[in-house]
Amino acid sequence: MPAAESPSEIFDRALRRKRRDRAARAYESFVRDHMLEGISERLEGVNRRFRDVLDLGSFGGGFELPGASITRLDAGSIWAAGGTQGEEDQPHFPDASFDLIVSAGVLDSINDVPGALALARRALRPDGLFLGAFLGAGTLATLRACFMAAEADRPAARFHPQIDVRAGGDLLTRAGFALPVSDVETLSVRYASIFGLFRDLRGMAATNLLPGAPPLTRGTLARAAREFAERAGADGRTAERFEIVYLTGWAPDASQPKPAKRGSATASLLDALKPKPPEPR
Repeated sequence: MPAAESPSEIFDRALRRKRRDRAARAYESFVRDHMLEGISERLEGVNRRFRDVLDLGSFGGGFELPGASITRLDAGSIWAAGGTQGEEDQPHFPDASFDLIVSAGVLDSINDVPGALALARRALRPDGLFLGAFLGAGTLATLRACFMAAEADRPAARFHPQIDVRAGGDLLTRAGFALPVSDVETLSVRYASIFGLFRDLRGMAATNLLPGAPPLTRGTLARAAREFAERAGADGRTAERFEIVYLTGWAPDASQPKPAKRGSATASLLDALKPKPPEPR
């Protein structure tokens, strides 16, 4: 059953499902492919064999792991073919169902990110691994600036709130993950026009999902396109940024390393910071 809409929610759930299904007709996967490559690189450093995997927000798939059984969940009905359709911040699986959960490209458009991460931790077995990637703070900085200039008199809510890398780590801790790590990587893409960027965003299902957003007028669009073109380099193309935040966290287990107890240090920080006496000549 679809999740109930709430007036306090950030994103329009029905519109999100519609946009994801529309994107299936002309899916632009390069950002998610980049995320999956980063997730695979982080997996290479883990000396573990994962057998039961959840691809959380699967789009058209793309994530594969030899020897593993992969369950896929997506909010869109087309992407969920052969898997499970549902919202990532709603419960769908029993606790301790998986030993690895990956999520590429969806956490930035989920209404309840802390809830989604808490559900992911519960769905992991003890010492199970979560690897996530999403578009974070700083993404679409050029496009934001263009619309701020185009709508200087009456700016409209056209861009989603964004999560930075530090907040991402805090969210992992809040959800109960052990050994949380967050890091960020910048992907820069050059566009001949603002309309090429729009086409890619539609293909990623990454357009505006804020409820009640005013329609885009021809005048605003023309001014934004002009602002975008004025920021072009010598090659006639304008650079846009995609800031990819990666999250790594483990479901707690007694076998994991623990931080040292408070007061157990054998050296004093104050002594370490004192200036050393000059060496005798």
